[in-house]
Amino acid sequence: MASVGAIPEVNNAARNLWLANGLNAQSLTRLHLSNQPNSAINSSFKLASVAQTAIGLSGLSAAQFHNLRTGIDQEVNVDARHAVLEFHSEAWHTVDGELPGGIWDTIAGVYQTRDGHVRIHTNFPHHRAGILSVLNLPNLPETTRDSVQSALNTWNAVEFETEAAARGMCATAMRSCEVWSQHPHARQLDGVPPVRIIKIGDAPKREVSSDFELSRPLDGIRVLDLSRVLAGPVAGRTLAAHGADVLLVTSPHLPSLPTLDIDTSRGKRTTQLDLTSPNDLNKLKRLASTADVFLQAYRPGGLQAKGFGPTELAALRPGIVSANLTAWGWQGPWKDRRGFDSLVQTATGFNVAEAAAYAEFTGDQNAALKPRPLPMQALDHAAGYLLAFGINAALCKTITEGGSWEVQVSLAAVGQWIKSFGRLTPEEAFGSTAQAFPPRTLPLDPEIAALSLPWRSEGGHEMTALRHAAILSRTPVREGESSQAPMALDAHAAEWLQ
Repeated sequence: MASVGAIPEVNNAARNLWLANGLNAQSLTRLHLSNQPNSAINSSFKLASVAQTAIGLSGLSAAQFHNLRTGIDQEVNVDARHAVLEFHSEAWHTVDGELPGGIWDTIAGVYQTRDGHVRIHTNFPHHRAGILSVLNLPNLPETTRDSVQSALNTWNAVEFETEAAARGMCATAMRSCEVWSQHPHARQLDGVPPVRIIKIGDAPKREVSSDFELSRPLDGIRVLDLSRVLAGPVAGRTLAAHGADVLLVTSPHLPSLPTLDIDTSRGKRTTQLDLTSPNDLNKLKRLASTADVFLQAYRPGGLQAKGFGPTELAALRPGIVSANLTAWGWQGPWKDRRGFDSLVQTATGFNVAEAAAYAEFTGDQNAALKPRPLPMQALDHAAGYLLAFGINAALCKTITEGGSWEVQVSLAAVGQWIKSFGRLTPEEAFGSTAQAFPPRTLPLDPEIAALSLPWRSEGGHEMTALRHAAILSRTPVREGESSQAPMALDAHAAEWLQ
């Protein structure tokens, strides 16, 4: 292992974010990263360096908060291959000896149009129904990709993207990085960092007590997690791993997504509240009034009307950290659009860039015409760990400065950040030294099995899941503990642990 300074792109990215958010520069010497990340995964983007940096910052910031509470220093180690595997953790967990199902709806994906390509996202039933309505197709289980393709043959890509957005649906036209850079929304993102921490209210400094021993950095920290798919839940899972009491709150009216929910709810407790019910709304306000962190991934302003915007939360609970995730950011013409990792990848150039690099490697120029996504939901995972980093950094500020704080992370800004790491050559990305993901097989591939731990749910189900890639020398993360894998979205009462 080598210190953070040994890897230029990781050194710059980690140092810049760490210092930009007001953290102690000396602490960076305690972050240690393996120094050969570039061959860790098949991609022309430096995703292993991205994974190391994001996961490393989440772990180091937890250690920094622990240091402020206890005076104890510790080392943080992150291996490149382990980190990039954890960026795809949802693929390899097992429940009662079975691998997870697929995460995609049958018609989700990329389609040709008259002048290019679009990607549609239909994993939630109401999103599927809305896209099919735009296409004047019946919302039936037997609706096929062929029928969707036939309907899209009559559309231009941007026209369909615009109409879908006008109806609140999820679709984007495929663009190159160069075309995206000239888009009005891309120009609004120029210079926007992947993590922003903003003071939103006054509050006394958080008291630090030496009357009890902390086994983990976030022991005693209460987190309300109102997020789904995938970045917000990853952030909440990371906070839970470092000791926080994370209560995942979902709506009983939305469907579950077991393949994702089971993996990302490890370490949390889960409950359901209907925010259209005055009784449940009051329950959430009572929980928020004693929370340390309120994490949400609704569109900008989505919860403000119900009294859970950042300024409302700061008034309700001075000293709170309001952590907010969105697809496209807080300014620009697309700020209110729905979005997911796959859509942001498509719109901002990743699919075209990966396809071009693969075509150059193979010598088959036809490959450049086939959109090629990143090998995992890298924007989601990076955003999740960076959101955890921002929350930990804001918690540090509650000790050193006092105040209430908002943390802002968007998938689009995280995509810019990933591009800032630079590119690999096609040979480095896809040649003989580059490592592919292990297959999704049972029994688990030996590499995955060696990095996995068993968990048990309160209902007696057995699961295995990847270990956390950030290794803290003094406070091991919470992993594999019994009754810490809920495997259901309504496993607990809407209350804090005592």
